[in-house]
Amino acid sequence: MLVLESCGFRVYLPFSENTRCDLVLDDGVHLARVQCKSGRLRDGAIRFKTCSSYAHHPHPKIEKRDYLGEIDYFAVYCQETGGVYLVPIEDVRTKRQAALRVEAARNRQRRLIRSAVRYQVGHVLLSAQKPVALL
Repeated sequence: MLVLESCGFRVYLPFSENTRCDLVLDDGVHLARVQCKSGRLRDGAIRFKTCSSYAHHPHPKIEKRDYLGEIDYFAVYCQETGGVYLVPIEDVRTKRQAALRVEAARNRQRRLIRSAVRYQVGHVLLSAQKPVALL
């Protein structure tokens, strides 16, 4: 939220619990629904879940549920890189997980690769005192 606010967005929080979005961004013209996700750096890419899991519920009707039609962006924070990434939902697969490439692919593939730099909106430095947002 700190990084998004420092980018010039007004950040709103949904009033009730169990809503499908975590934040609403206001750029002064449009409102956008955002789902926050934690990313993990694995094999040169930041990987994050793009659906909710209900497998921990007893007898779930569905085990996974995507966010299509319910959000506009994923806001992803990766502790290993310190980066914050704002990813439009239409740019990623929504059935399981997505990846943002930090390092070049080992097989030199370039097509269909999502570079993390393209989506990065800021950095967060964590200190013993308080988090600091850097653009």
